[in-house]
Amino acid sequence: MLHPKRLAYRVLAALAAIFFLSVPAHALDLPEGESGLAQKPLVTAKKHMIVAAHPLASEAGLEMLRKGGAAIDAGIATQMVLTLVEPQSSGIGGGAFILYWDAAQETLTSYDGRETAPASATPELFLDAAGQPLPRPVAMHSGRSVGVPGALAVLKLVHDEYGKLPWAELFQPAMKLARDGFPVSARLSKLLGEADINTFDAAARAYFFDANGKPHPPGTILKNEALAQTLETIANEGINAFYKGPIAADIAKTVQSDQRGAGTLSESDFQAYRPKKREPVCVPYRGSSVCGMGPPSSGAVAVGQTLRLIKPFDLGTKPMGVQATHAILEAQRLAFADRARYLADPDFVDVPLAGLLDKNYLAERRTLIDPERAAQTVTHGTPPNISSNFGRDATEEKGGTSHVSVVDDSGDAFSMTTSIETAFGARSMVRGFLLNNQLTDFSFLPKDEDGMEIANRVEPGKRPRSSMDPTMIFGPDGGLDYVLGSPGGPAIIIFNLKAIIAMMDWGLDPAEAAALINFGGSPWGVLLETGTEWNELASALTDKGHPVKRIPMTSGLHIIAVTPGGLEGGADPRRDGVALGD
Repeated sequence: MLHPKRLAYRVLAALAAIFFLSVPAHALDLPEGESGLAQKPLVTAKKHMIVAAHPLASEAGLEMLRKGGAAIDAGIATQMVLTLVEPQSSGIGGGAFILYWDAAQETLTSYDGRETAPASATPELFLDAAGQPLPRPVAMHSGRSVGVPGALAVLKLVHDEYGKLPWAELFQPAMKLARDGFPVSARLSKLLGEADINTFDAAARAYFFDANGKPHPPGTILKNEALAQTLETIANEGINAFYKGPIAADIAKTVQSDQRGAGTLSESDFQAYRPKKREPVCVPYRGSSVCGMGPPSSGAVAVGQTLRLIKPFDLGTKPMGVQATHAILEAQRLAFADRARYLADPDFVDVPLAGLLDKNYLAERRTLIDPERAAQTVTHGTPPNISSNFGRDATEEKGGTSHVSVVDDSGDAFSMTTSIETAFGARSMVRGFLLNNQLTDFSFLPKDEDGMEIANRVEPGKRPRSSMDPTMIFGPDGGLDYVLGSPGGPAIIIFNLKAIIAMMDWGLDPAEAAALINFGGSPWGVLLETGTEWNELASALTDKGHPVKRIPMTSGLHIIAVTPGGLEGGADPRRDGVALGD
């Protein structure tokens, strides 16, 4: 059932859509969102919708939907364009998690396209000769950080099951843009300006920077013939051209000869890679079912724990009340503590999934939440039926990720969070695309100070723990209500939670929810987005004992709501994304 506030906005949204369709977005004086950010307009549609991180990527997906393509068709076309226009965040050199909703069969499937460690990887991968962890920049910007990319394999798996348009057709928009050129965005130019050029390999430097070592300014038309040829090969020959041919050989050679730090990734590692189907993790909340990605992602478990912990609390009807925010923060802190101890690749570690979401266990954990005072320290709990002991985690994660949400003409839906890890990944370029540095999502230390093995330690063929959490929410009748997700590294968990609570408890629409101030109780402290309008909230939380850190929090939430009147889309104002639909 729709929140009353959303019903009240329906007529206004329809009138606004007519206006926005006739006026260029850059010419609009956009209204202030709940957070004080320039909120992007709510987009409405009747037939289909896509929300992605760059206008050109969204347009490529919309083109496929207009041709009668399935949600997966739009998703593939979008990902190929993102490889070109948002190379800092995702691409065919990285991995992805996907949720796919088959409306006719009423089935939800999750797909794991996470990268894997080489067969020759050891738990000491990121230790120096003295057994100490390598400095993170040294580890991240080197061949040793590169895992087997899974994005293409997982997209092909879903396309084989649900695709309607020919595989090769889905690559055409990206190939054309790569050859004709695209304008460098202000965000891409800014991120390049903030990066150390010396951390890029020679091929990446030559592409992203001019002869004077300066990043291309915004608006520069950038062409990528090498990527166009790579995509053309994969379009015509299928993914075997990537996993079993010269492309894999070139990647392996680049990794093994990396002068910044050689890795061991081999052609045989590519040949052995397989995407996997996983069971989605769903938890009840406010009469609905919130579903996300299970291990090796920690996303849905942490989101699910938090929602179940706050369920008895009155969060009010308006966003960001002090008591509500306090309860959410404390619940998130408890969830992150469990996440750090227990979550890892379930093919290597016996993850106590049922125990972590057990209602009795969470009821016990809930007693640790004092409604008036923040806990000074938060530690992991002991869920029921643990079969293994786990060491204290030493993983540090960064975020360089993108998210795509799609609903097609048949009501099928696609939610994909896709990544090459930190901005520009390993900063190595092969055949026009960047390689990931996802192996740095493992714990650099294989054991804790007590000698206990850490669940998320490096092992051959293992998938590093992730926070990526493509999400769908289903109403009491079992029908699809929302498709959402965000980039942000481990902050994906708090960004998704913010959006879920904003829409389900506070009645915000997708555009309002995406723009709402970001906040979270995390292992790095209590975070609250900058903005003077939230100084009073920060002060009230401090009075409750929260050590509040005011920092920029660059989420990239892309949300679609499925309503009786049609589709509503919202894109995060903090990034370049747009919602498009018919």
